[in-house]
Amino acid sequence: MNDVARPLAAVRGFLLDMDGTLYLSDRLLPGAADFLAYTAREGLPVLLLTNNSSRNGAAYVRKLAGLGLTVPPERILTSGSATAQYLRAQTPYTRPAIFGTPDLVEEFRAFGFESDMDAPDCVVLGFDTTIDYARLTRLCDLVRAGLPYIATHPDFNCPVAGGVIPDIGAIIAFVEASTRRRPEVIIGKPNRHILEMAAARLGLPLKALCMVGDRLYTDIAMGQAAPIQTALVLSGETQAADLPGSPFQPDHIFENLGALLAALIALRGG
Repeated sequence: MNDVARPLAAVRGFLLDMDGTLYLSDRLLPGAADFLAYTAREGLPVLLLTNNSSRNGAAYVRKLAGLGLTVPPERILTSGSATAQYLRAQTPYTRPAIFGTPDLVEEFRAFGFESDMDAPDCVVLGFDTTIDYARLTRLCDLVRAGLPYIATHPDFNCPVAGGVIPDIGAIIAFVEASTRRRPEVIIGKPNRHILEMAAARLGLPLKALCMVGDRLYTDIAMGQAAPIQTALVLSGETQAADLPGSPFQPDHIFENLGALLAALIALRGG
């Protein structure tokens, strides 16, 4: 049983992963809706923080609505949006070659960027579920040519109902095998770029936050490095057998959001 009385009582806001934490594919996970309802009622702000850059914020709003959840767009931060924000605020680049879904291209367009595959000044790699061999070849060509190389996140797999599918980390490995280069900058979890954007979005200091997610090497690693509190849910990629020997150890472990909710209710009532 988790000894949660003192640490969880200090949490003033939650960063909540989506894939494998809130839902799997088109199935809401146990306790997800009740957790969001409870935190809203108790005045505990929640930011949905996802590394999945294959969809943009508007698409996630629609997906969540289809699952019966009403979440305003300002409460969703994707690694794609965070990457576009980083590019605009912290680099001189204006002509990215964007290797991603149409949703990612649209997300960059909202920040004033258009994808330039002919004469780019940098390369942006997202979780591109539309990629084919010709695009992989072009991606390797641009990376091999020495252009600045930025990735939205590092995840190797994306959890779905029934298992996992290859994520951007597999594409990064493919490109590295061909070009001997890895991205100079990776924005998403576990990197600090997206964490600082998330804290700013909630208007809370890092020490007041708890990161809830299903991956040790992104969700828990980010919290551990910050450091902020972390809660691992065993409803997605990570299984209990993965914990021994891992360098990334969560503060709390729960079967799912329903179990985390039960712990909060025990602490706070309601």
